[in-house]
Amino acid sequence: MKLADVLRRECITVNAAFNNKTEVLREIARLAGKSKVLEGIDEQDIFAGLEARESLGSTGVGKGVAIPHCRLESVTDFVVGIVTIPSGIDYESVDDDKVRIIVFIIAPEVVSGKHVRLLSVISQKLLAPKAVETILAEQTPEGVYNSLLIGKDEEINGEQKAVKSLIHVFIQNEDLFRDILQILAGVESSSLVVAGVENAGVYLSKMPLFASFWSDEPSDFSRIIIAVVDKNLTNETIRRIESISGDLNKSVNVMVTVQELSYAAGSLST
Repeated sequence: MKLADVLRRECITVNAAFNNKTEVLREIARLAGKSKVLEGIDEQDIFAGLEARESLGSTGVGKGVAIPHCRLESVTDFVVGIVTIPSGIDYESVDDDKVRIIVFIIAPEVVSGKHVRLLSVISQKLLAPKAVETILAEQTPEGVYNSLLIGKDEEINGEQKAVKSLIHVFIQNEDLFRDILQILAGVESSSLVVAGVENAGVYLSKMPLFASFWSDEPSDFSRIIIAVVDKNLTNETIRRIESISGDLNKSVNVMVTVQELSYAAGSLST
């Protein structure tokens, strides 16, 4: 399955305007219902599913983007659609910015792994430089459709490969952590875990010998993303990280290490 297989042309609307988030979700439910995939699904059930998901936390991921989604037992295939709102709308996003592009997903109940990877693939596309501006510049549903699909349209699911790499991503910036985790979740055949750690400066600043090196309390945000990926996807994984962090050789907030694994078996749930 690829994004192009589930992005429905009939579920795209451009240059919309809304007064509040509830209006947006009702329009998404109406728009999703235009797809033949959801034929027979009550529009109110779609709306209720979207509202229930939002009650867990806003799907406004920042940078003018929201990805509302829900899983419904009666749905048999994915439906992805797009709504553009050039003037923006308050959406309780993580960065408090107004949302201008909404890509929504109505998903089957039983394929949560594909759902997670689909979310990540969409996030990656929308986080690309100038992606939001490029999509908003389009004035037709067909133009918006093509803009979201610019670039490689990779498989959402794939078979496990034998040779693996172990990748550690050390991150000391909360915004970078969130964005990098989103895109790594979409790497095929990967298993991810996150470890919460503390920067050494938190401890060194409290030692009299080193106290003069810190005039303020050092940042205590630090996380390690640990990923096991197919070896042939190692370079692609690093490329995705650098699409967020910039050149790793110049980074002061992100460090990546890679090891080839002589043995790897089993898998982890996300």
